[in-house]
Amino acid sequence: MLPPQAVLFDALGTLVELEPPGPLLRRGLKARAGVEIGAAEAERAIAAEISYYRAHLDEGRDHGSLAALRRRCAEVLRAALPAAARAIEVGEVEAILLDALRFTAFPDAAEAIRAIRRWAARAIVVSNWDASLEDVLERLGLAREVDAVVTSARAGARKPSAAIFARAIELAGVAPEQAVHVGDSVEEDVAGARAAGIAPILLRRDGGPGPPGVRTIASLRELPGELRGVTSGPSGPPQNDHVPWS
Repeated sequence: MLPPQAVLFDALGTLVELEPPGPLLRRGLKARAGVEIGAAEAERAIAAEISYYRAHLDEGRDHGSLAALRRRCAEVLRAALPAAARAIEVGEVEAILLDALRFTAFPDAAEAIRAIRRWAARAIVVSNWDASLEDVLERLGLAREVDAVVTSARAGARKPSAAIFARAIELAGVAPEQAVHVGDSVEEDVAGARAAGIAPILLRRDGGPGPPGVRTIASLRELPGELRGVTSGPSGPPQNDHVPWS
């Protein structure tokens, strides 16, 4: 019986977080275009842009298609802004938008990855994201900590599809039953991992409980201890004496 030979990590909400973009959008509009908008107006515009981005993020497969996606997102944002801001040139809106989208690494992210790597386990990021994720992880110092990054844009499938997990497993060079996936979404991470035959660990940073039968942690600092209780065999999914992995 062996410990997991690969640990897959979700990105947003697990390894990285997005700083609140509304205040940054307001600041950028005022500083770069001399336009002031209210907090509620900024939040509505950002919500419209995020909704569009989430529906189309897989179209950002490479440098060219990502640039086109970003321009469309800027157009959606501009259309959702108050009338005074709609006269701003779309290229300027795009620059303001990109500056408002700032990611930071959770303090426990690199520490957790290094801990599982000390077991010689492979670490793979699996995320519904465009092709820019590797650049984001590079800026945050996480790219060098992992073996590979799999985005839905480049894999051609997004979580909870088993296909994106299959690509990660292929890169890790292990069987599904030798891997564990850690993420913060029941619908995308837990359901998707199980569909691919991978044991899930749910991250609830608010400390709340997970669904029955789902191993749940409140911090990535708890991950090494959790993984010590997970074993994998050649003919079945990871087993644990205390928590079912159904």
